[in-house]
Amino acid sequence: MDQLYRRQNLLFQQSLATKDSVDRLDEHQDNRERRDEHQVILDWLTPIDYASQQSDFIARRQEGTGLWLLDSSEFQGWLNQSAQTLFCPGIPGAGKTMITSNDPNIAIAYLYCNFRRQQEQKPIDLLASLLKQLIQRRPSVPENVTSLYKHHYNERTRPSFNEISKVLHSIVTNYYRAFIIIDALDECHISNRGRRILLSDVFNLQVESGINIFVTSRFIPEIMKEFEQSTSLEIRASDKDVQRYLDANMSQLPSFVLRSPDLQEGIKTEIVKAVDGMYVSSHAVIAVQVS
Repeated sequence: MDQLYRRQNLLFQQSLATKDSVDRLDEHQDNRERRDEHQVILDWLTPIDYASQQSDFIARRQEGTGLWLLDSSEFQGWLNQSAQTLFCPGIPGAGKTMITSNDPNIAIAYLYCNFRRQQEQKPIDLLASLLKQLIQRRPSVPENVTSLYKHHYNERTRPSFNEISKVLHSIVTNYYRAFIIIDALDECHISNRGRRILLSDVFNLQVESGINIFVTSRFIPEIMKEFEQSTSLEIRASDKDVQRYLDANMSQLPSFVLRSPDLQEGIKTEIVKAVDGMYVSSHAVIAVQVS
C-alpha cells in the first residue's frame, strides 16, 4: 500500500509539474502574441523611429557640456513647472538638449526635423510619431488605439489628422507629466501651412493637459513670432563647452602637438575664437534626468 501511495503521489506531482509547464508556455505564448500585436500597431502608426536617433545623440555627447543651459533660470523654470514652453533659437550647430526619464508616469516624445526627410514630416506623420512614442513603453496598446488600427486596417485606409490628434490628447491625460521636444523646427515641412498646423495642435494639447514644450530653431522670423509669449533662451556654444570638447579630443592630434603644451593651448585658443558660438551638435548634447 505504501508503494502504491508513493507511486500515486509521484504521478500526481508530475501531473502538477506538467500542468505548470504548460501554463507557463501558454502565458509565454500569450505575452509574445501581445508584444507582436503591440509592435504591429506601432509600426502601422508610423515606421519612423526617433529612439535610435536619440540614443545616437546621447552616446556621442561630450560629458559636461551645456551646464550653463541646465543651470539657467529659464530651463529650471520650464523643467519644474507644468504647461511651460521654452523656445531656444540658435545658429546652426549650436547644440541640442535631450531629456531622459525612467518614470512610467512621465511621458517624453521627440521630433527631430530634418529638411532632407520632409516627405516623412508632414503634420500627420509628426503627430503619429508623438502618439507612437507615448504608447511604446506601455505594457499594452490602449483600447482606443487598437480600435483605430482595426477600423482602418479592415477598411484599408489611413487615419486622419483629427483622429490621430483625438487619440493623442486622450493618451497624454494618462500621464502625470508630459514633455514634447521639437528639434530644428525650421526644418519641418512647411507646405500647406504644415508647421502652423502642427504647432496649433501641440499648443492645444498644452492647454488641455499641461504638457511642457521645448523647441529649438534657427532665427526664422515667422517661427519666432509663434513663441513671442513663451520663455526664450538663445542656445549658443559657450567657450567652456568648446574647451571641454577640445581637451577630451586633443589626443587625436599628431604627436608633435601632444609634446608641446604651448602649441596645444594656442590651437585651442584659435579654435574657440573661430567657433564663435557654433558647435557640432552631436557633441553638445545634454542629457537631463527627469524624476
